[in-house]
Amino acid sequence: MKLFSSLTNRIFLASAALAVLSIGVAIAIVNVRVTREAEGELERGLEEAARLVEQHHETQVESSLRLARLVADLPRFKAAVDLADPPTVEPLAKDYRDQMGSALVVVIHRSGRLLARVGGDATAAPGTDLPGIREALSDRETTAFWPSSHAILEVVTVPIFIGQPGPEILGTLSVGFEFDERLAQRLKALTESEIAFALDGRIQAATLAKDDFPRLEGLLGSSGTSRLRLGDEEFLALSRPLASLARPGTAPRQESLAPMALILRSRTKRLSFIGPLHTLLASTALLAVALGTLVSYAIARTVTRPLRAITATMGEMAATGDLTRKAPLPAPGKWQDEDARLLANNFAVMTEAIARFQREAGQRERLASLGRLSTVIAHEIRNPLMIIKTAIRTLRHHEIPEVERGEALRDIDGEVVRLNRLVEGVLDFARPIQFEFGTVDVNRVCQAAATSAMAGTHPREVFFSLDPGLSPIVTDGERLHGVLVNLLTNARNALDARKAGPGASAIDSRPDLELVTQRAAGDRVVITVRDRGVGIEAENLPRVWEPYFTSRRGGTGLGLAIVRNVIDGLGGSIAIDSRPAVGTDVRIELPPRPPASAPARPGERTA
Repeated sequence: MKLFSSLTNRIFLASAALAVLSIGVAIAIVNVRVTREAEGELERGLEEAARLVEQHHETQVESSLRLARLVADLPRFKAAVDLADPPTVEPLAKDYRDQMGSALVVVIHRSGRLLARVGGDATAAPGTDLPGIREALSDRETTAFWPSSHAILEVVTVPIFIGQPGPEILGTLSVGFEFDERLAQRLKALTESEIAFALDGRIQAATLAKDDFPRLEGLLGSSGTSRLRLGDEEFLALSRPLASLARPGTAPRQESLAPMALILRSRTKRLSFIGPLHTLLASTALLAVALGTLVSYAIARTVTRPLRAITATMGEMAATGDLTRKAPLPAPGKWQDEDARLLANNFAVMTEAIARFQREAGQRERLASLGRLSTVIAHEIRNPLMIIKTAIRTLRHHEIPEVERGEALRDIDGEVVRLNRLVEGVLDFARPIQFEFGTVDVNRVCQAAATSAMAGTHPREVFFSLDPGLSPIVTDGERLHGVLVNLLTNARNALDARKAGPGASAIDSRPDLELVTQRAAGDRVVITVRDRGVGIEAENLPRVWEPYFTSRRGGTGLGLAIVRNVIDGLGGSIAIDSRPAVGTDVRIELPPRPPASAPARPGERTA
């Protein structure tokens, strides 16, 4: 299989499989342990909440008993009860109820007559038929649960007596407090649990919605913890009888009125951290797999990276035609493969030899071109010399009009300039170019070249796409400026020819003339001159670098040849891509520093 044919793939798959297996087992173990601990903690918390409810109940009963004893022992209150006059007792009962904060205060005379009943909505027979009254008249303190329409009412009853020893019972005082929704909310804040109070098998008050009461009633009297789903949440529930909290010696309760407290905790909320924990574990697993893969990848790259670098460089050579590209050498290190490094070194030596051969071949080609130069010079110089000769002959006549004299002088001046341009072009092409290297801002050189090339008649707007993060390079700024002026001038001429040519309608809406800079691999700089002119015919494209080849009337055919000589001397490469009636792209790629063998002017710095 091709998947296992690569050493890198085999290392990747083995490392990933080992990481996934080990981490998967670890996640499963952690998941089971965490879930088990969370369930145990939830049950322990539910038991603790039940104990807090019991303690609160006991505290409330003790507090109500102490307050009832204190009020029952007040002389003023005893005197009012002894009078057996309800109008006298009732104001006192209201005042003491407000001071104690009780839900209910009931005063019974020893004869069984109801003297006062303040607060609550207790519904029972008056007098001694109320729960706990007969026991209190027998000198026993009692607690009992009285019926109420909206809550559970627990009442403590104490005897009112005078005289020591052998006290005389005057009556009874009953003080009640409610298990209502307010108390449930206070206990919920204290225990962080949902609370419900039930009497006679029905929920009387709870922190949950009334719509859930029927489902809660099904849990009353169950032993241990139970599970219940309400809406989108799952709860653990624990029921505790409130009557069991009454102390020995209290009045017997009625079984049909058995009160219950129901404590519930949301299992969904308590275990909600498990979902994010699973996500965290999965993320950690993925990170561990990724790290394992990266480590294996790093090890494999000590072998494969130099080979890939050489392969990529060879691909770039084939794509650009630049045989002088160098493959980046791997940095020496503890894990570096020595054979791969040796191969990369040999490849670098080979590319250096190719670059030297290309420079020598270029020099030989220029020298060979000098053999053809005589024919070109003879052809190019003959016409200017004839024009100059004719103009001089005209000037020998002393009596010629001033207009003819001016025209003859202009002809001489123009042809001399033409001859001088021809000679300079031939010299630039024939002799080795001397470079003056220095640190150059490529973007600034491009802008200056565009200004120079577009000066004069028929200017064109140049659209810039310059990389602002481009680092300066060491090169010959003046020579690069001349190269760009030459290319931009050619582009302007191609655009002028498009206006009059048949391909004008085929041009798209992109900019006519564009200058682009960008960064390439190895800190190299790429400059692209892109125009939408007439383009170059396919049969002429291979010949554009040949000296004296031109398709423009009046051209010398040395411009692009000189451009290529300059770029070669700077250690760069240049390529042309053109299609008729579409446009031309000229791509220049320059190194960050010139080659060591590049000719420099004496005394000039090369770094």
